[in-house]
This record gives sequence, C-alpha cells and structure tokens, in this order.
Amino acid sequence: MKSSIVWFRDDLRTSDNPALRAAADDGAAVALYVLDEESPGIRPLGGASRWWLHHSLLALREELASLGVPLLLRRGRAAEIIREAATAMGSGSLYWNRRYGEAERTLDAGIKAWARESGMHAESFQASLLHEPWDVTTKQGGPFKVFAPFWRTVSGQDFREPFEAPEPGRGFSGQLPESEELDAWGLLPRNPDWSAGFSESWQPGSAQAHEFLDDFVEHGLADYSVNRDRPDFAGSSRLSPFLRWGQLSPFEVWHALQGRRRELAESTAVFASELGWREFCWHQYFHHPDLATANLRSGFDHYPWAWPGTRASSAGTQDAAALLRAWQEGRTGFPIVDAGQRQLWHTGWMHNRVRMVSASLLVKNLGIHWQVGEQWFWDTLVDADPASNPANWQWVAGSGADASPFFRIFNPETQAAKFDPDGRYVAQWIPELATAEYPEPVVDLKASRREALDAYGSIPR
Repeated sequence: MKSSIVWFRDDLRTSDNPALRAAADDGAAVALYVLDEESPGIRPLGGASRWWLHHSLLALREELASLGVPLLLRRGRAAEIIREAATAMGSGSLYWNRRYGEAERTLDAGIKAWARESGMHAESFQASLLHEPWDVTTKQGGPFKVFAPFWRTVSGQDFREPFEAPEPGRGFSGQLPESEELDAWGLLPRNPDWSAGFSESWQPGSAQAHEFLDDFVEHGLADYSVNRDRPDFAGSSRLSPFLRWGQLSPFEVWHALQGRRRELAESTAVFASELGWREFCWHQYFHHPDLATANLRSGFDHYPWAWPGTRASSAGTQDAAALLRAWQEGRTGFPIVDAGQRQLWHTGWMHNRVRMVSASLLVKNLGIHWQVGEQWFWDTLVDADPASNPANWQWVAGSGADASPFFRIFNPETQAAKFDPDGRYVAQWIPELATAEYPEPVVDLKASRREALDAYGSIPR
C-alpha cells in the first residue's frame, strides 16, 4: 500500500484535522513536520514560539502514535524535503491544511503542482480559519477595511461541525525516511534557560487546549464580558497560543460556545467577536502580506517614530535604545506596563488589556516605531502569529485597518486604576514597587502625549 503523507504546519492536532482524516482514509498515513526557516519569505520563529513548538511536537508525536501514524521530523526547505520523502516512500497522495501568508501560499502551490505532475494526488483543506479570506468581500468586491461589517458578514455564515480524530488505522509498512532528532534542532533555550516560568504556565498540546476550552466554557464564559479587561482576574480564556499552533481549531471553539448561546448571549457574542477579530487580522494579512513591515495607512510613513540606535526618541532627550530596554525589561516606572512586560518574560503571555496599554506607551509616549514592539512580541509571545501580531500593533499605532484613533493614547495610570483597582496584578509582578529600587517614570505622560499629537497633526492624510 502506498503511503499517504499529511504535512503538518500550524495545525498540531489530531481532532478536527481534515488533512489528517484524508490521509488516514487512504489507509497508510505518514505525518511529516518540516521546520522550514530557509524558504523565501518564511518568517523565522521567535524564541518563545520555538519553545512552544518543541513541546508541541512531543505531544503531537504521542497523539499520532495512538492512531498508528508515525511522525517524521525534518529541517530545511519544505519543497525539497517533501519531494525527497514522497519519492523515497513511493507516496500516492499528499495532504495539508491551508496557510494564508503570501510566501506560504506560493510554496504550497509549487508543491501541489509538483505532486500532480508526478502523478500524486495532492489536496489542501480549510482548517485554521472559519472562512476563506478570498470568499469574504464587500459589495464592491474588495477586502473589508472595517471590522464591524466584516464580522456581520462572516458571523452570519454557517460553520461546519468539527471532525472527530480518525480511528487507528493500518500503518505504513514500508521503509520510512530518516527522521531527525527534535533535541538536535536546538529549539529550547540554553545558557541561560529562561523557560522555567513557561513550564509552570503551559503544557503545549491538544490535551491542555481542550482542558482550557472546557473550563472556560463552563466557568469563565458567564462573566467574560465583564472580566475580560481585568488582568487581576482569571477572566481570559488563555486559548490564544493553542489557536495559534492549531491545537484547537476555531470550529471547535465556535461550536463549544454555541451550547451556551441562549443562556449567556452577551458573553458568548463578545467572545465570538474575539474569534472574529482573529479572522479579521488574517483577512488583512492575506490582502497585505507586508503587514509586519509596512503601514497600511501610508500617511504614517511620515510619522517621526524613533528607531533604536539611529536617533533620539521624540519623547525627550533620552536615547531610544535606552527607552526600549526599559520597556522590554519592565522598568518604565509605569507599574501596569512593567507588570505586563514581566508577565510576558516569565510566562510568554500577556493579558490583552495590558498589551494595548504597553504598546500605546511604546509607540505614542516613548515615540518608538511599532515595528520594534511587534518584533519584541514576535520573539517573546507564545501566541505570536504573522497576522494577529502585526495587525494588533498597527491597530494601536493608528496605522492599520479599522485602527484605534491616534488620539486614543492609553494612560497607564488611569488604565491601572480602572482595570487593576486593588493593585493585585501589579503586586504579583512588581514586588519592589514600594521600595527605592523601583524606577521613576521614564517619560512625562502629558508632555509626550502632546508631542505625539502634534507629530500626528503634521503627517499627510
């Protein structure tokens, strides 16, 4: 029996995985994961993502083994490795779930063309988004630029039910190509190992993903519309890294919500709209592949943001590099921002409200380019993906689609008073807050706000 290859990427699960089901239906499925950091346009993973990937592949290997499906690990250019593996096994079919970045789509199209020319059956599936970006357009046929009408259009569609994991099947009986050792990839941090807090917070894999989903729907959803902005409460679902790595599918989350839609209509609608925002970010990325490197609103090309090492920050006489280090290390003198940065460094995750406040301080009060912050989050967040991360930074900066108005400059002091009123969140992450060790604010909020608005007023519309 010829092997059927299922090519895993950002879909590291066995349930609701249409590519895996198709391969299993062929009767001799072999799973292949390629760590591709060499193909043109593929963005290399950040440090936190590499940690998550390592542990996710360990979990996936166990899940697949229970189904009788071996997992091969290879590193390099995906097109070359897939051709090599398929040829070595005499594979008859190749399946994968779609990706939506331009470089990824180009790579996938080339592999599909090669497979078909070689006589293989090649097929891809929708699995990571509720909708296909090319299927959702305005009445004029273009992409949506505003979230509300986008989500009205998308949320009104029918979404398929999640698939069960395939039953254990007959494994491939031929000679498997050599699989590389995961430890040899060097994904885990060494000298120093900064991941202890990650291991305390997360167990990457579908098991914890479904545990978190079930717990949230049962206990957290009822108060989500009220508690989601409170970093001092356990009000977040913490599903974002599992969605980013495909250990949960959006279809699984969507249908888990529907069971409580009648009794918890408001909270269900609010959380569903968060899924919608994720979809909107991917919609932007599909239509704007340079989302992480170019302002969607070209007028912001003229905004005088600072770049570390190139010129002084617009926030005063301090050097931009020094201000950036203070922000990264949680030493800005604004407790809610510093608490968020320390939470990020310790756990690889930051509460969403605090992300907005922290990002606003960097790009508007400290005057540092949003791309600098986006790159830092890309390296330190376990849930950083190539769509949501830059889209959300552009939202805060005012340069993106349906962006926050530039004059909405989050004041970290009033935000802390409103969303961490008892100071529990700040106290958890800044034990030295009331001592002389805690620094004075690195910038004057009023003066820097005024300077940011003046700069914004000078750019072309």
